[in-house]
Amino acid sequence: MSIRNRYLVIGLICLAWAVVMLLAYQWYQARYLRPFDQRAEVFSGETLALPDAIAGPGTIRVVHFWDPACPCNVGNQQHLAELLAHYQDQGVDFYIVQKPGTQGNLPPQLADLRPLPGLPGSADLPASPAVAIWNSAGQLGYFGPYSEGAVCNAGNSFIEPIINALLQGRDVQATRSLAVGCFCDWRQPD
Repeated sequence: MSIRNRYLVIGLICLAWAVVMLLAYQWYQARYLRPFDQRAEVFSGETLALPDAIAGPGTIRVVHFWDPACPCNVGNQQHLAELLAHYQDQGVDFYIVQKPGTQGNLPPQLADLRPLPGLPGSADLPASPAVAIWNSAGQLGYFGPYSEGAVCNAGNSFIEPIINALLQGRDVQATRSLAVGCFCDWRQPD
């Protein structure tokens, strides 16, 4: 075999390898990487209220707003499961409000979240995932995202410091916020 033919064969092998790697990368990207919409959202909890059945003095209440079709949930569901495990035995009740008109099931580790249909003001939410936290007096202390950025975990979360402050009896008033992160529209198109 001549040197020219050897280089041609080596070149073809390298080209075939590059094509296979490109196809493998595209398959991996389509299968495992999900696009998300990182954008700025303004959260305002002025219209949110607890339903009469659980309003008023009681425990600290954490309400998770969830859209089953939103790819942004993947990042915060593990964090929410950690919050449940850590705070559920400390006098914190956890609820869930699912986006109206959607269907889906939470992962098994979030089975302890109690559904809260018809939360007054929840139709006005700008985006999800979001969280609202009421203090033990029944007053809204926090409304907004779990964190800023594309992913949520205990390291960048707003939630742990707020729950800890409320458990210590300190007042928290953070019902309006501007955040940049992974969000999906909550409001139904007109």
